[in-house]
Amino acid sequence: METNKTNQTKPVSLAEVKNILKKISKERKELLYEQRIALEHAQKFAKLPVKKTEEMIKELQKLDFLQEKHAYKIADLLPKTADDVKTIFAKERITLGEDEIKNVLDIVGKYYIE
Repeated sequence: METNKTNQTKPVSLAEVKNILKKISKERKELLYEQRIALEHAQKFAKLPVKKTEEMIKELQKLDFLQEKHAYKIADLLPKTADDVKTIFAKERITLGEDEIKNVLDIVGKYYIE
């Protein structure tokens, strides 16, 4: 009997990508070109450690109006202003109200201070 395997995708934060690729580089000693570029990008732009990122994502997911992918995107981009939040949702069919934007910014502000 054949087993039917399905490919499942799960969002991953930049902080997680950084940790995964660092682990791979220690095991293999050398990363592939694409992995090296991805690691450089993650090191440059992942501003929070994995634990804080995961905590922020969990808190963002408690907001009814956000999907999982939005929580990960917000945790990666760390918006500072209402316009930054609106930009994240520009291609979505979701229009956030001022209170919802404030909720997002309050959560981000709890975990990330420049």
